[in-house]
Amino acid sequence: MKKMLTWFLMVAAWMLPQEVMACTGITLKTTNGSPVTARTIEWAGNDLESKYSIVPRGYEQRSFVPNGKKEGMRFTAQYGYVGLAVQQPEFVVEGLNEAGLAAGLFYFPAYGKYEDYDETKKESTVSDLQLVSWILGNFKSIDAVKIAIKRIHIVTIDPRGSTVHWRITEPSGRQVVLEIVDRQLRFYENTLGVLTNSPGFDWHLTNLNNYVNLVSGTMKDRQIGQLTLQAFGGGSGLHGIPGDMTPPSRFVRAAFFQATAPQQTTTQKAVEQAFHILNNFDIPTGIQFASGEPVPDIPSATQWTVATDIANRRIYYRTMHNSTIRCFDLQNINFQKVKYQWAPLDAVKKQPVEMVKPK
Repeated sequence: MKKMLTWFLMVAAWMLPQEVMACTGITLKTTNGSPVTARTIEWAGNDLESKYSIVPRGYEQRSFVPNGKKEGMRFTAQYGYVGLAVQQPEFVVEGLNEAGLAAGLFYFPAYGKYEDYDETKKESTVSDLQLVSWILGNFKSIDAVKIAIKRIHIVTIDPRGSTVHWRITEPSGRQVVLEIVDRQLRFYENTLGVLTNSPGFDWHLTNLNNYVNLVSGTMKDRQIGQLTLQAFGGGSGLHGIPGDMTPPSRFVRAAFFQATAPQQTTTQKAVEQAFHILNNFDIPTGIQFASGEPVPDIPSATQWTVATDIANRRIYYRTMHNSTIRCFDLQNINFQKVKYQWAPLDAVKKQPVEMVKPK
């Protein structure tokens, strides 16, 4: 009982509205249209003890409900999947199933609102932190998700907690954002492929109009009277792009960095490119705390970064403890025979260093 209470308090703390949680998502497409989704997950409060979960076909889960018990809806995986989870192996934050459907959740404080938990409907109730698992285990298309989700009830485990919103991507490259606002489901077609946090997705798209002046490349010399103005360096066309860590600013940077990235010929190259782009969104732990406040002893607020090659059913990740990119190849997993399993993303929480020996 004590262990369950400790876990519940940790999850509640993670979900409470704070300035230390953030996520940045982008989507790249190769020259033949194959999509690669990628994102970061930030939390500066403590190590999220992140894990990977391998879920076989036929594996049954039951949702947690606000009392911290598994008394919600039972759901059985029709498709096997690999997911990256926080705190609990059931809380998959990002994942990919064997049918090629990718899904992930992003922090969405202050702007979302779920329906209230009704114990009489617990058999059809799914916690927001388990919705990704429900999606990956049961569907291969966005349209199927949109139909089935109307028959379930989505709630938070802790009523004090923040809401989240979700990104779902098909092998075709079609992507949607799901938000629950005023207890109503709202789906947005995400042709841009970028997602961060609050405010709502439609607001972020409108806000991009504030940066219509931004262009790639270097600005040409400009004459003002007798004075010639010259750019100090390359990339001056993006002068004025917001550089802070708030969700609106990260959305703008992600949109322009993604849009100006050269289109790659293979998904492997696109995956590598995605990691390089998302390097720009790594958040140092200290900047999110005011002077004099204690700073947690973790290497980075960006706890891990993941890129998903949907066409080839591969999911790649690196962490704050180890920047080596690691990969799950779902095509090499027999989801009919594999056992349900989970393990820490890092077996050893230490960055490996390769010593160079001169010849």
